[in-house]
Amino acid sequence: MQDQRIEKIATIAVNITKVLVIIYLSFLEVFKIGKLLKEKLDDEFDISRKWASQAYSILKKRQAERKVAGV
Repeated sequence: MQDQRIEKIATIAVNITKVLVIIYLSFLEVFKIGKLLKEKLDDEFDISRKWASQAYSILKKRQAERKVAGV
């Protein structure tokens, strides 16, 4: 009787430990995925920033040319 009780407690402890390990590993994976997504998005945002900067400089240049031309 006592052995069965100890065995049940040990089984419960092992199962709780398994669940905690699974939760911990899941958090690690989520953070890894988040980090990879951030790196990928940073590259995309960098490209968008360059494009926007070029478009803005072209717009400013055209506005200056129109101003000089008196239009």
